[in-house]
Amino acid sequence: MVARTLGCFGSAVVTVAGLAGVTWVLNLPYPMIRWPVAKTAPLILLPSYIKMDHDYRQAVSLVAQADQLVNQATSASDIELGEEKVTQAQEHLDGLPVWFLGYYPKAYCGFIGCRWQFTLDEFETVRAEIGRMEAAVFQERNAQNLLQEGTLAVEGAQQAFQTAASGADRATALTTWQRGMDKLNEIPPETLAGRQSDTKLEAYERDYEQVTGNVAGGDRSNTLVDAAKAFAYQAAIAGQNPPHPAATWERAAELWETAIARLNDIPVQDPGYGQAQILLAEYQANLGIIREKAAQEEASARALDSATEKSTRMLAQNLEGMDRNQIASLLQDIINDLEKVQPNTTSHARASEMLRSANQKLAQLK
Repeated sequence: MVARTLGCFGSAVVTVAGLAGVTWVLNLPYPMIRWPVAKTAPLILLPSYIKMDHDYRQAVSLVAQADQLVNQATSASDIELGEEKVTQAQEHLDGLPVWFLGYYPKAYCGFIGCRWQFTLDEFETVRAEIGRMEAAVFQERNAQNLLQEGTLAVEGAQQAFQTAASGADRATALTTWQRGMDKLNEIPPETLAGRQSDTKLEAYERDYEQVTGNVAGGDRSNTLVDAAKAFAYQAAIAGQNPPHPAATWERAAELWETAIARLNDIPVQDPGYGQAQILLAEYQANLGIIREKAAQEEASARALDSATEKSTRMLAQNLEGMDRNQIASLLQDIINDLEKVQPNTTSHARASEMLRSANQKLAQLK
């Protein structure tokens, strides 16, 4: 009895397996097999109908999802997810047998209620949409790469510029900065990366213009400050080891004026403007001292000349015909002129000698 039961069970298993194998063969995507079955026993093709219905629905749904994710992306993760949806949609589209285009499974759709429009136009439309999505994802990928490369280049250049130890290093950093911005400009504006790069690029360009302006201003400031220091150095040399004639003091004053003019040429917006103002205050003070010395030199020279002239006239006169008061008055005029001669002038030594002589003569008259 048990053997008979087992034999019946084995036969049933073999029968089921055989029917499954036959069903699998009849559901293969070969028109020469399917057409006769579809006309006589369409329900046998139910598994393939279900799969095609599933593939069709999934392809259309996934294309719609991919379109939303790619064309309305708000982040790079949306693009990645959209790429996955495109790949899945392509797999389902590949599951639709092309030979089946134009064929409508009436029995299946009448029973299930499918809404197929499985025509050549429909198939081509979905396939074109998937192709467009693949191209859009590829473009977005490239755009994201450009965004990443450009951003890294600019931010690296900004940091390198801040730590640059020389003008050559700063120039290299600025070149890298510009190349990074060029990459950002290459990003198609219709992509997510293009929209994301707009704000970054605007900030990068603004900072670049400010930095390059500062660099140019710094170079200009350095040139003018160096020139001013060169003139100031020559002015300081000209004023060493006084006293000097008025002409020497005037030459030194002209050098200080030239140095001051160079500093005044530095615009307020230049980085070196603050340093220039410090030097300007120092140089103007030095110019004031030089002008004062020149004025003292000129006044002392005039006083000495006046005293010398009066002394010469006095010696030329007949002093024997004058009384003591007249001679004393002449000597006092000479003394008054000599006392106007300032110390540390070229006239002071001669004036001091004449002053002692005049005072001695005046004392002898008293």
